Amino acid sequence: MTLRLRARSVLSVLTLVLTAVFAPGIGLASSTDAFAVTKLTHAQATSMFSGAGITWSSSGGCSNRNVSTCTSFDQLNLTTAQGAVTLKHASGCALNITGGTETGHASGTYSHWNGYKLDFGKNTCITNYIHNAFTYIGLRGDGYPQYQAASGNIYADEGSHWDALFYTCGGC
Repeated sequence: MTLRLRARSVLSVLTLVLTAVFAPGIGLASSTDAFAVTKLTHAQATSMFSGAGITWSSSGGCSNRNVSTCTSFDQLNLTTAQGAVTLKHASGCALNITGGTETGHASGTYSHWNGYKLDFGKNTCITNYIHNAFTYIGLRGDGYPQYQAASGNIYADEGSHWDALFYTCGGC
């Protein structure tokens, strides 16, 4: 084999390996990149929540995504809604959603606005479940304690409520 042919073979193998390592959903890229997800309408999400026995409330008594005092589920990720249903079934606790995809929450890729987060009202049952079923992983950048489920989902105790970040459906 000539030196030129050998070099071409080595470059081909290197290109193939680097493509696999940095391809979305595989290798290094999979840990931080967001991928296309299925989005729900408010009506679709409320139907799922009602069927699971999950309630929701709004300080403004509304569901307009563009009003911060509303609780909206427009553009909620399907896996986020499924994650809430999984949490409800696994914990056996009452769940009341107090924050969805409405404006007014912190921004970022994995944010309320982008459909990855829900806020749950605190009650003794869900707090005890999160403390006992999930792993304490330290304080979030803003000082709130965080707990992580085996699924990777993260629950932050923000004092008056639980801020839940759903990367997955939690085993649905």
